Amino acid sequence: MRSLVPPQPPPKWTHTAEEIKELTDHAIAAHRVIQDTIATLKPEECTLESLALAEGNAILDNSTEPLCFYQNVSPSKDLRDASNAAEIKLRDYAVESSMRVDVFAAKTAAQKNIKASGHMLTQEEERLVDKMILDGKRAGLALPEAKRTVLTDLKKQLSQVTLEFSKNANEENGHISFTLEELKGVPKDVISGYKKRAQDGRELYDVTHKTPDIFPVFKYADDSVTRQRAHESYESRLAINVPLLEMALELRRKLADLLGYPTWADFITEEKMVKSAKNVRDFLDDLEQRLRPLGVKERQTLLGLKAEDCEDRGIPFDGEFMIWDYRYYDNKFVEKSLKLDDALLTEYFPVVAVVPTILEVYQNLLSVYFEPIDAERWHSDVQAFAVWENDATDESGFVGYCYLDLYPREFKYGHAAVWPLSAGYTSRDGRRYPVAAMVANLAKPSPDRPALLRHSDVVTFFHEFGHAVHTLLSKTRFARFHGTAVARDFVEAPSQMLENWCWEPHVLARISSHYERKEPLSPELVNKVVKSRYVNVGLFYLRQLFFAKFDLKVHTDHEAEDYTALWSHLRETVSLVKGGVPGSGQGSFGHIVGGYDAGYYGYTYSLVFAADMYATVFKVDPLDPSRGARYRKSILEPGGSREEHDSLKEFLGRPANSEAFMRELFGSEAKL
Repeated sequence: MRSLVPPQPPPKWTHTAEEIKELTDHAIAAHRVIQDTIATLKPEECTLESLALAEGNAILDNSTEPLCFYQNVSPSKDLRDASNAAEIKLRDYAVESSMRVDVFAAKTAAQKNIKASGHMLTQEEERLVDKMILDGKRAGLALPEAKRTVLTDLKKQLSQVTLEFSKNANEENGHISFTLEELKGVPKDVISGYKKRAQDGRELYDVTHKTPDIFPVFKYADDSVTRQRAHESYESRLAINVPLLEMALELRRKLADLLGYPTWADFITEEKMVKSAKNVRDFLDDLEQRLRPLGVKERQTLLGLKAEDCEDRGIPFDGEFMIWDYRYYDNKFVEKSLKLDDALLTEYFPVVAVVPTILEVYQNLLSVYFEPIDAERWHSDVQAFAVWENDATDESGFVGYCYLDLYPREFKYGHAAVWPLSAGYTSRDGRRYPVAAMVANLAKPSPDRPALLRHSDVVTFFHEFGHAVHTLLSKTRFARFHGTAVARDFVEAPSQMLENWCWEPHVLARISSHYERKEPLSPELVNKVVKSRYVNVGLFYLRQLFFAKFDLKVHTDHEAEDYTALWSHLRETVSLVKGGVPGSGQGSFGHIVGGYDAGYYGYTYSLVFAADMYATVFKVDPLDPSRGARYRKSILEPGGSREEHDSLKEFLGRPANSEAFMRELFGSEAKL
């Protein structure tokens, strides 16, 4: 295996700021030449082959996506700024490119010629043609010229606003400080990772807003004032984005109106599995109605736990359930009802043991091999892999490249996500191979302990790595349909399904290893972890519905309103927790500008498909490679090259349904 040489070199990661600019300009110029050439074709000369747009678009995207990626991971401000500027330029060009009436006319002529010729297209070719025509209509190319000019300007404004929103989020580096006494209850290994300093004769610990730093305060800090201060700081960390969000929503309203859609949500859902804003609303309302009684019951239980806690401490009980109470008493409930010590559990998930084992699980299940390689990287922390088929004997078994950037650092993207840096596709010169990068912020080591993961971090890793393998194992002809380029309300389903592995007893035993004793989780601990999955599941999903309902409402209402008040109101009425003084949480709702606008419902909607896939195929034996092969063939390989319902039907042997999801949610009480 190690003697094999990949047929495609890994990407370059030593660009200068000037190179980013030059390469971006060159890529845009080359793509513009392709479009100009297409525009000169006579109507009768237009065919799928003569347009050559699919490969031109793939070359543009694959050559520039890595350049735009630097802004999320580079320690260099010059590179981040150049990367951000490149993305602005590319987004503006995308608007310009999408508004070319002459190119749209050539596409329309090609579609007409194909139908007239009687030439049979493949399913993927036919889908490409249909999508190209729909793109033009959705871009407003059927509008009069004056309206198209306005539309182009609005799109460019929206692009700049959303980019600035994301840039602010990536570069947010605030913190809140506490004394050691105020942090009572937070595990020592977490506190040891905080920056310590002296101020006014006091020793203070700086807690950043990064997840590994501040979430343990929400979960473990005994002092409710500490948790409240931490929440208020976290909630308002991106207040700078509030006016940008308002601008983005207003621009989207104007765009929807120009394009003839009732709302932005109707425009967005046209290409989704759900098909309309009304269907989204019906789905969310129905699920809220079903979940609410369960959530109310769980809230009362946690409120009772708070009352007991206040009595034990000899402090007044205010009778309220605040957002800074939620994670703390949820954890207390797990400790009390299951006798599950989360801090003890964490000791069984050292990063150095867990990450390689998770890779092994994926490799065995999907019959691939991740070979560590010495290649250029954007930071010394990054791990690079060449990915091969397990049975590869020559370069034809090459799959692609994968990068893991797992640890937090200043100015790095603050959550966990996967970037498909290059799509795979078939070019005139042969196969082009995909490149995926997974970015995370796993816990840092402390002076007396290695880096340890919470079980929730393990679940997140399984989920995100699922997106990486979707990118790597897709095999479409056209880059447009590669990997995660599926309907946005399906894209999470494959990764959500893979989260189930983290709750299977034999998988938990396999991926766990105590950082000192090297022992796996005991059967007793495994049983407690499995049971903890369904603790307060009603409140958990009501919180998801709060985000989804906020997202839907701001994208269906025609008039702007006080979004801070709306955020606070929906959180209290839907997720059943109070937030105190309204902050500016919507300023940190990155999904709303990051491709999930009018689409956050998809996280819960896609769970229906995830639950069905797992229960129907994998539950019997989740590590069976033959089931993994079926998953590769039916779900991963087709990407977006066909209707997602068709992929599900092939995989399941029948149309998908919601029975498994409802069983999972509403049978949960019986599992505790």
